[in-house]
Amino acid sequence: MGFKCGIVGLPNVGKSTLFNALTKTAAAQAANYPFCTIEPNTGDVAVPDQRLTEIARIAKSAAIVPTRLTFVDIAGLVRGASTGEGLGNQFLANIREVDAIAHVLRCFEDDDITHVAGEIDPIADADTVETELMLADLESLERRATNIRKRAQSGDKDAKAEVALMDAVLELLREGRPARELAVAEEDRRAFKMLNLLTSKPLLYVLNVDEASAATGNDLSRRAEEMAKRQGAASVVISAAIEAEIAQLPAEEQAEFLETLGLEEPGLDRLIRAGYGLLDLITYFTAGPKEARAWTIRAGTHAPQAAGVIHTDFERGFIRAQTIGYDDFVSLGGESGAREAGRVRDEGKDYTVADGDVIHFKFAT
Repeated sequence: MGFKCGIVGLPNVGKSTLFNALTKTAAAQAANYPFCTIEPNTGDVAVPDQRLTEIARIAKSAAIVPTRLTFVDIAGLVRGASTGEGLGNQFLANIREVDAIAHVLRCFEDDDITHVAGEIDPIADADTVETELMLADLESLERRATNIRKRAQSGDKDAKAEVALMDAVLELLREGRPARELAVAEEDRRAFKMLNLLTSKPLLYVLNVDEASAATGNDLSRRAEEMAKRQGAASVVISAAIEAEIAQLPAEEQAEFLETLGLEEPGLDRLIRAGYGLLDLITYFTAGPKEARAWTIRAGTHAPQAAGVIHTDFERGFIRAQTIGYDDFVSLGGESGAREAGRVRDEGKDYTVADGDVIHFKFAT
């Protein structure tokens, strides 16, 4: 299981350029005019993880199968989108379908690339998009609240609880604050998720800088980073132009190119790590002669549910999970060495899978 991340932002901030670089395709047309992306483009990318390569080497696996992430390039939003301006309705519908939002902010000057507002200001750009999403959520909730209130007044207990939750969100939105700021009780989390609010989705700011600022950032990106910190949001500095160049290079030339720019890794790697943290995701591994494979689950997942990511039969017939920590697997030379050292653990249905676990599931057919 990976996650679906929507790449959003104003027109001409570098969304499609970033998408093309990330997916190494030309599926999204990057052009210097608003709304060049009309239909959302979707691309799957492999998650780079050096641990998987090392596990495959030790297990002498014939194939390596990384886990994958889905990125969705969504049409640029403009002021008034919540009332249908530009491609507003389509934008809002598409963003409801993603798990998280990667909000691209333009942090570079370029006279050849127009800006819809006529000036480069990532803080104002972020405010424009967030305001439109909050207005859309406000309208959606107010429309739904009428019927829910009627049910609550008739004595429906579930409706009463839902009204209380909706009122708490409405109060936030009317104060100009996104729904993700609401402290949701554990028993209300499912109901809150069912509201499917745009501003409840985890948010990551992607600060798109010029090539010269890729390693150190610039004044614009630093201002945006401070804004993200104040909001409690994650941020990552990337040069979409450089990522596009890296995507075209053979693998053996990429490291040298990055070194000349003062970068240790591609922006994709940083973006994925930020995305994992955003959605509280971890990776476990399976390994054997045929293949070494990475699997993505949410932190806190128990062993049977982790097994179900591979196949539902594994979850239904779960018996135990033979588990080796990644460090033990590597330092002891794989499963046989770990077994000789007594480092293979038989974990039951209450075991919470840890990041990096190498697991062999036992299940009844």
